[in-house]
Amino acid sequence: MITAPSTNQQRALIAIVQVLGLCVWFSATAVVPSLRSEWGIGSTAAVWLTASVQIGFVAGAITSTLFNLADRITPQYLLAASAFGAAVCTAVLAVFVNSLSAAIPLRFLTGILLAGVYPVGMKLMASWSESTDRGRAFGVLLGALTLGSALPHLISGLGPLPWRTVMVAAAVLTSIGALIAVLLITPGPHLDTRPIAPRPRYAITMFRERGPRLANIGYFGHMWELYALWTWMSMFILAGREQRGTEPATATSIIAFAAIGLAGIAGCLLGGWASDRFGRSPAAVTALVVSGTCCVLSPLFFTAPTGVLLAFLLVWGAAVIADSGVFSTSLSETADTRFVGTALTAQTAIGFLLTVVTIQLVPIVADLTGWRYAFLLLTPGPLVGAVAMAALRARPTPATDSQEEHHEQYLDPAHPDRRPDRGTLPHRR
Repeated sequence: MITAPSTNQQRALIAIVQVLGLCVWFSATAVVPSLRSEWGIGSTAAVWLTASVQIGFVAGAITSTLFNLADRITPQYLLAASAFGAAVCTAVLAVFVNSLSAAIPLRFLTGILLAGVYPVGMKLMASWSESTDRGRAFGVLLGALTLGSALPHLISGLGPLPWRTVMVAAAVLTSIGALIAVLLITPGPHLDTRPIAPRPRYAITMFRERGPRLANIGYFGHMWELYALWTWMSMFILAGREQRGTEPATATSIIAFAAIGLAGIAGCLLGGWASDRFGRSPAAVTALVVSGTCCVLSPLFFTAPTGVLLAFLLVWGAAVIADSGVFSTSLSETADTRFVGTALTAQTAIGFLLTVVTIQLVPIVADLTGWRYAFLLLTPGPLVGAVAMAALRARPTPATDSQEEHHEQYLDPAHPDRRPDRGTLPHRR
């Protein structure tokens, strides 16, 4: 019998693993100022320390999608192996690497391995969630992702630490996450464990259905903005503080951690609660409108007093991530239950491919116009996403053609797994 304490315990463990497993993601980005000084690299070269992870994540996600790995391998073992591999890559970079040419392949491999951490974590969280509270559960998961991504900024901001120390600390934390995953995490009762044949085409065919299509478009607009903001927020803050003549670099790191990590957690929890309370569509549209407005207003706050700038970035940091769990929740509720892992992995693959574009473009715009106007480039993303989510009804139900035949058997009173509620994944123990 599944009890509430065991459900809450597993959700908490999955969230903890996400925090620890994903802290290597921005470990190199957080130490870019030190690397630029030590390795003598410019902004254009330094951007590849982040872009290579994004490209690697896309490559890993596409590979996972082609072979349906997230639906064919025991999820907690796939998550643990991927997290440990990412930790090893980060540790090797920190201990042995002395040039950008050697760092980029390791960051690329780190991204490939992280494709087995984030989407698989979403599948595990869905397996422990009823449809009625899945928005809040995914909000917790995305809050964990946000905190994990921001942790290197916090470590770097604790003092003038050597960049190798920061990256080794991130690698150790990720290794701990892998250990927790393999020892303590188990799939929940809503995991569909029917044997499946490989079906890589599902990553394409899901776009034929209205629900998955709109949820994906909303997510793509969201991703156009999110990672470029996270990657370059520190530079935006630093450039503005230098022009104003205030704040040392360590204060910049703390401000970035507060806006990305602390505000991000609050935004994820609020967005998850709102999606369960008011519906997926209204929650996503509200967050997208707020973050899009922040994009437009960003030039006005570039040289604002520190308190005013911090308040603005806290609002932006909360809004930009508040809707992320809504898109994953919507897709998990509309996709074929047999291929939820594949659908979520494909969604993140395309979304992260878009992040490579904006991460590259923002510093180019900054070179042309200055950092004050660089984030205006991100405005179209939340605009397109808001339009798509406004077209999606608040509480979508599963509707894929491949799933309809299975719903018929669950509605059959003679079938042992009769499931009259179409919004919930089949129970399998």
